[in-house]
Amino acid sequence: MKSSEDMRIGELADRFGLGTHVLRHWEAMGLLTPAARVNGRRRYTRDHVIRVMTIIRAKGGGMSLDQIGEVLSATGRAERRTLLRRHHAELERRLAEITTSKRLIEHLMECGAEDFTQCPDYRRMVETAADLPGTCVVRPFTNS
Repeated sequence: MKSSEDMRIGELADRFGLGTHVLRHWEAMGLLTPAARVNGRRRYTRDHVIRVMTIIRAKGGGMSLDQIGEVLSATGRAERRTLLRRHHAELERRLAEITTSKRLIEHLMECGAEDFTQCPDYRRMVETAADLPGTCVVRPFTNS
């Protein structure tokens, strides 16, 4: 490993706007392992940059650190795909909720009703989004 290719913990953390304590926590959880220690200091490579970016993107997608650890430590493609399929289904559910919420907000921004809760279009959209009376299940709706 060339010395120009490795970096200290602070350099890796700065690259992503993270505190060094975050990287140390990820190490404690087994998500990240320094390539080497030089004079007792952690050293990281370009592979660690990819690993950190993977963790950040997975967290951005709603995965917990435990879930990320399961994916990163999966013993094979089939196990990893099984884990990711579950998470993908959860992302699809969340995207549907976000889409519904976005449409409601877009309607409210343009709605001319003084009391939007009495707007017939808004009420129809909310009733369509609600699965059953009294539940909080939000389903995507169409504007038809």
